[in-house]
Amino acid sequence: MMPQAPLVWNGLRPGEIVTESQMAQDATVQFIGTIHTPWADPHACPKWGDEVDGPVCWINLHPRWQPALKGILAKDRLQLLYWLHLARRDLLQQSPRSDGETLGTFAIRSPLRPNPIASSHVRVIAIEGPLLSVRGLDCVNGTPLLDIKPEGAALKGDLSCPCA
Repeated sequence: MMPQAPLVWNGLRPGEIVTESQMAQDATVQFIGTIHTPWADPHACPKWGDEVDGPVCWINLHPRWQPALKGILAKDRLQLLYWLHLARRDLLQQSPRSDGETLGTFAIRSPLRPNPIASSHVRVIAIEGPLLSVRGLDCVNGTPLLDIKPEGAALKGDLSCPCA
């Protein structure tokens, strides 16, 4: 039986449990930039980004990665992968509705995960050097960017794409 987590400031809800041991640090990732959004608090972020009517947000790519943007155009759709740096990483079961009923972390789409990697599909508004303006994000201001990928649906059946 897993120990019940004590109620603490950082957001455990009734019924939630945490892992007993520290997670191994067996992999590294390199942040390639920073995401800038209007939301300073994770609780203010929308559950889903809106690439049509959502606010314009900015991706500030580290300058050394700017050449990797070649081929990306305004109006393109991209998938952004980012690290939810403010998220807890020790929850095994969570109460998504805060009602004491719990589900396993892997059974829900909570941002509170062992490896808090998130993904959003965004529409590119403009590109100016290493700065991309996009719509469709749902993360807190200052979120570290892990990767940028072309939207998968755009590649299906495109025989000119070497990765299709």
